[in-house]
Amino acid sequence: MSTDSRFSHKIWQEEELAKMVPGGVPFPLLSDAGGRIGRVYGVYDEAGGVDIRGRFLIDPDGIIRAMEVMTPEVGRNVAELIRQVQAFQHVRETGEVMPSGWTPGKPTLTPGPELAGNVWKIWKPELAF
Repeated sequence: MSTDSRFSHKIWQEEELAKMVPGGVPFPLLSDAGGRIGRVYGVYDEAGGVDIRGRFLIDPDGIIRAMEVMTPEVGRNVAELIRQVQAFQHVRETGEVMPSGWTPGKPTLTPGPELAGNVWKIWKPELAF
């Protein structure tokens, strides 16, 4: 969603986004002309008249599960967005929880008192600095 028109979104989806994400994105792009929705989520820049970079993952029950707001100079990580969506879907389906950096196929965690102080036995983070 942005304050750009639906026509700008159409061109962006066809000419640019389709080159970055094969097949485009599987969700609609929405126009927030006037910034009404951006104001609700705290991402509307009154001085510039635009929505700044904000990402909100909202579950089927309407609960915000994750959010990220960045100034325009730095883009968001689409791979991280997809990873988070997959993690939240897995949590919803199984009740298991994900350690930091989890990706599909990696170990998950079962919540409970026995997990406290023992996460390190299951989760081996791959640190890359």
